[in-house]
Amino acid sequence: MAHVAAWKKDIVNELVQDMVGSPVVAVIDLHGIPGPQIQSMRAGLREHVKIMMTKNNLMLLALDEAAEKKPGLEELKAEVHGQCAIVTTDVNPFKLFKRFKATMTPAAAKPGEIAPSDITVFKGPTPFGPGPIIGEFQKIGLPAAIEAGKIVIKKNTTLVKEGEPISAPIAAMLPKLEILPMVVGMDLRVAFEDGVAYDRELLDIPEDHYKTMFATAVYNARALAVEIAFPTKETVPILIAKAFGEAMALSISAAIPTKENIEILLAKADAQMLSVASASGYSNDSMAARLASAAVVSVAEPASAASAVEEEPEEEEEVSEEEAAAGLSALFG
Repeated sequence: MAHVAAWKKDIVNELVQDMVGSPVVAVIDLHGIPGPQIQSMRAGLREHVKIMMTKNNLMLLALDEAAEKKPGLEELKAEVHGQCAIVTTDVNPFKLFKRFKATMTPAAAKPGEIAPSDITVFKGPTPFGPGPIIGEFQKIGLPAAIEAGKIVIKKNTTLVKEGEPISAPIAAMLPKLEILPMVVGMDLRVAFEDGVAYDRELLDIPEDHYKTMFATAVYNARALAVEIAFPTKETVPILIAKAFGEAMALSISAAIPTKENIEILLAKADAQMLSVASASGYSNDSMAARLASAAVVSVAEPASAASAVEEEPEEEEEVSEEEAAAGLSALFG
């Protein structure tokens, strides 16, 4: 069995304890950051963030051991490559990403580094007067000339396209033109919290989007609560208004009169009668006159009937006994 140095075991054990005991575990990229700058950044984050730098194989061993107690940590292994470090903290992943992003600063390119974006020199005067440097410009492909005692770039020129390596002559010239194409700092690659691994694309939310995202989340939550009729301080007024509206619509549809809908029902009835009148060839004015006439008749008819009932019947003429007897004898001969 191969002998394992005690210091390596100590580092792995410390990493495992930190990762198991911390709410958030992350992997950060330290590529291109000078040692003194790393120490300065660590000092600024020390209060809530612990950064452990060691060999990648020791970090991988520690992640395997920690994953036995905190499943899901093994997902971070894919981001352990190059110059990186393990971070343990109580700061949530989104705030942690923001803190690390604040450490990013422009830096000069080194020969062989990959351009993160197109490196373009724009036309115009340079800080240099006439001299041998004009030949260096031309060697790297910059169209240069002397105008008014200054070396001038004649047109916009892209020296390196995004994703291409930066040659040594270009890397040496860019700082002279005050072009710093690289960005160095503690770049968070992935963060783990509560069983979920968040990559940098998910964590890199622009500052002005936070308020919009929060407002959207609140709106969606309230809409869902209203949809399922879940009562809260915010949804009860909406639910009551919704219930009232639905009850009103139902009563109007069923033509059930209430003090709230009677005017609507009357207006609806008038509209229907006018529609029928129009279909029958009557004008609106004519139909209105007929409705008024019908109303007068309906009021007058009961009054006429009542007066008829109140009139005294005519008195019948009285018949004497002699006249009655004469009548009977006439019937029987």
